[in-house]
Amino acid sequence: MKYWRVPLDTGEIQVTRGRVHIIEERCKGCGYCIEYCPREVLQFSRKFNKKGYHPPEVKEEECLNCHYCELLCPEFAIFSIAAEKAES
Repeated sequence: MKYWRVPLDTGEIQVTRGRVHIIEERCKGCGYCIEYCPREVLQFSRKFNKKGYHPPEVKEEECLNCHYCELLCPEFAIFSIAAEKAES
């Protein structure tokens, strides 16, 4: 699909990527992070943690590093960092 109008700053825009880290033993399986992730990066896992809940797992590396999962988690069991920091 070809657009007839293109923003002037497309060369300057950098989409940040992130890497999601989950502290599985803190998770209580509420699913807020899964429900509100804009890129649907998270899904429930089949395994149980020590509390008996299904913690989330990362499906793919499409995280935008928006930090919604961090803000919504009542147990502080999930966080994301920039992909550049995670690789080095």
